[in-house]
Amino acid sequence: MTTATPTRLVVNLGPAVRIPVGEGRQFLVGLEMIAVFRTRAGGVFATQASCTHKNGPLADGLVGDRKIVCPLHAFAFDLNSGQPLGHACGPLTTYPVSLNSKGEILVEMD
Repeated sequence: MTTATPTRLVVNLGPAVRIPVGEGRQFLVGLEMIAVFRTRAGGVFATQASCTHKNGPLADGLVGDRKIVCPLHAFAFDLNSGQPLGHACGPLTTYPVSLNSKGEILVEMD
């Protein structure tokens, strides 16, 4: 189900339980690939799907409490802000994400 706000599109990606805790999954939303992560601490985050360093598949990376580590070269990014951690790569695009009362993932897109 998709709903619109004046400037944002809210996309329902289905039940969060489809993403194992501590992992990420990639989704195609319109023409854009995004990665959604469930942390072991219970957080849900959404970013662009590819690393800004060498386009590594972030959904296949290591998920920490609030960071993702790219599987190609171990470059880390803050999942909340998208900012690089300890390197000079560009930041990731992040998307507001929440869970509804049914436990479904809702991502806001431009």
